[in-house]
Formats: sequence, C-alpha cells, structure tokens
Amino acid sequence: MRRLIEHFRLPESLVKLTFDDGGSSPQGFFKFGDDAVCFGSCSAGRVAPSATDPLPDVRDSVRFDGNGCHLPFDPDQTVDNLLLERYPVRAAEPHILALLRAVYYAVRPFLPVGIRSHLQKMYLSGWDKIPFPSWPVDCTVERIQERCLGLLMKAQGLHGVPFIWFWPNGCESCAIVTHDVEAHAGRDFCPTLMDLDDSCGIKAAFQVIPEERYEVSEAFLANIRDRGFEINVHDLNHDGRLFLNERQFAERAARINCYGKQFRSAGFRAGVMYRNQSWCHALNFEYDMSVPNAAQLEPQRGGCCSVFPYFIGKLLELPLTTTQDYALFHFLGDHSLKLWQWQIDLIRQQHGLISILVHPDYIHGKREQHIYLELLGYLNALRQEKNVWIAKPGEVNDWWRLRNKLSVVRDGAGWRIEGDGSERARLAYACLKDDAVSYRLEGAGPEPRVEAPGLSPANLSPTQ
Repeated sequence: MRRLIEHFRLPESLVKLTFDDGGSSPQGFFKFGDDAVCFGSCSAGRVAPSATDPLPDVRDSVRFDGNGCHLPFDPDQTVDNLLLERYPVRAAEPHILALLRAVYYAVRPFLPVGIRSHLQKMYLSGWDKIPFPSWPVDCTVERIQERCLGLLMKAQGLHGVPFIWFWPNGCESCAIVTHDVEAHAGRDFCPTLMDLDDSCGIKAAFQVIPEERYEVSEAFLANIRDRGFEINVHDLNHDGRLFLNERQFAERAARINCYGKQFRSAGFRAGVMYRNQSWCHALNFEYDMSVPNAAQLEPQRGGCCSVFPYFIGKLLELPLTTTQDYALFHFLGDHSLKLWQWQIDLIRQQHGLISILVHPDYIHGKREQHIYLELLGYLNALRQEKNVWIAKPGEVNDWWRLRNKLSVVRDGAGWRIEGDGSERARLAYACLKDDAVSYRLEGAGPEPRVEAPGLSPANLSPTQ
C-alpha cells in the first residue's frame, strides 16, 4: 500500500489490507466500482483488453476476515499503471504518420495559427469518443485510494483515520499558473503577461525553450526572477522529437540538465506534453509538469488519471489538470470561462491541484486577454473566499516533499504530526459513513473513533 500511504500520509500501523494480484495472469481492464476503471492483474476473473469492452466489477470479490480486508488486485500496481500511463492507449503510430508528424514539426514555426489548428483538428478527430481517461477531469486514482481506505476502515470497525491534510495551513486545494514561451512573439509578450498576473496578485512560472526558438538572454531571465516569477526549462528546442528514442532522449536530457543549472531551474516541462515517464530518471530536476490528467486534446493521448502531485522515483510530477489555452481557443473554439470553471470545480471537489497553462504566444488579442483576466479574477476569488492556495510550482514541490517526510504519531489519546515543518501541516480525518469516505480537518467537530474495540495501533500489523 505504498501509494495509499504516500497520498494520505497516514499511520502505517492502521493500514491492514492484503491482496491477491492473480500472479502471472495477464493485465487488462476491470472496474473497482462503476466510476473507477482500472488496469492491472486481477484474481477475480477475466480482465478486458480494452477500456471500451464490458468491464468486470471486482467489488463483489473483496473479502473480509479475521486478518482484515483482502483485495483481488494489487492496489500499488493498479495505481502505478494509471499514474505512469502503463495502460494501452492506442495502436502504434504508422510509419507514414510518424513521418508526417516529423515534417509538421519542421515547418510548424512558419505555419499560421489557423492552419495549425485545422491540421490539429484533423489529427485529433474523435477525441470526444474516447471513454478513458474520463474528460474533462479524471479522478480515478483518487477514487481507488478512497475506496481502499474505506475498506480498511470497514474491516477494522474504524469511524475515522488520521492523516496529514493535502495542503499547508489547511488550504482547501491548490492552484498554479504556468506559461510556456514558444516563440519570439511569446518571449516579447512576457513582461505584459507578468503585468496581467500581477494585477490579480498571482505569481506564475515561465517555461523557457533554451535552444533555437529565440534568444534567451540573462537580462530576460533576470527580469522574470526579479519580479518574483519562476523560470523552468521547456524541452530543448521544441521540435517534437525529444522522445523519439531513448538514446536520443538521454543525449538531449544531458543538455537540458545543463540549462537547468544555467537557468537555476528546479522544474521541467516537455514540448507539446510529449512524455515517457520511464525515461524521466535522466532528468536532473526536482519536478516535472509534462503529464496531462486526461489527454484527449493532446497529440499524445493517455493521462495520469489524478489531480494530485505524485512521485516518479525522486522526480515529483505536477500534472496538468485543466485544458491548455491553445486547445480552448483554437481547437474547441471556446472563448469563455465555462470549461475552465467546470474543471476547477471538479478538481476542488477532490481538494486537488488546479494546474493552469496559458501561453504568452496565444493571448495577444483583446478577447483572449479578457478571458485570461477573468480566469485570474476567478482564481483570486477562490483564494479569498474558498481558501485555495495559489502558489508557484516550486513552492508546491517544496511543500509536497516536506509533507512526504512528516508522520502522524500517537499523542496520548490523540494524534499529532511530527517532523521538520510540521507547523505548516494540519491533521485531518478520513471519515467513513455508508461506505463513503469524507474528510474533516481536526477541530472542525468531534474526533471520530480511530480504534476499533480490542484493537490499537500497536497490535495492528503493517501494510503488506
């Protein structure tokens, strides 16, 4: 239950789940409840080769006995398969399509936005028919984690389980704003974009392409830093070929790492949200922002199915959880706040990370700037009225790493958080009622019963 403990930061002594992953049986799709599509091995019977097939629901195969709760699948394997996109997305790209894609990226800098958007609509046709991940926001990972947590509470007769709240100082959720700088026009618009952000008291992160696209002067970088904004590395040259093969990726990653030191950047984002998470160990950064939550509107389909940061080894992933401005304006043809508000509200329901990506290249027009200012105003209102923490990506990285080192320990009849930086953290309880899990911060009501009769943290075995 590594991922469950990592996500909630709850006492390991309270985690009492066992599982049977089906041994060497083939991996496939199944359901863990009507709204949680999983991929992995399962001992409960046949799995489906595609998410579009009828999917068996394994809830009826969950067993309770004297040892607690027994699952017919490995939760860590299943969650990892989603977070790391180890499930099948679509057939391998035909050679001719790969060739056309290479030609497209060679001429892309010279194509007007209208022609680019037309070609992309052709390439992405059928996006709205993709059943999995769920669009516009997929919270499958969170549903799996909550159901596992509810089952272990049910098995032990617990009314609640203490854990470390997701965000510092009890904030409801978190939001970050990021800007990928793609071309000369975008670079030159950055000062104006910083003015727009500052007008709402929001500091963002600028992802800068280090080679070929435009000159990156120290004065340009210093102006961003001096104004309190953040700088990260954006790909190498944004030619769409970073992940062409592992050898080339390793070679380019070495150069990217050098630019990371030169720019004093802790974060990275790949161009066009292309990615291969199994290669990310070659990146010497603290965090990455290249994985979409649900990638229906991205050239590379898939998605991590989560609205929370998660670790890929030592690298922390901050997933993109909302639609990019380019896709909103030029693909969907939507010049309103409706989709962004819908996605933000869905993410807030999970207390997750609201990740915004707006390019300085695509908001030169008055209409686009008006929509963006509306978005900034909406985020600012959430900060003031709903206690949403608006932070820079580097600040989220620092907090999530700090939180990952904190522990919940016994304190007499209650619990407390222990570790450096614990003064920023808040104790919370996951509460079980009618098989549904809800959350409550400590002090917001009577504490739920954490121990079942005859049980205590000392005699509960650790997770398997």
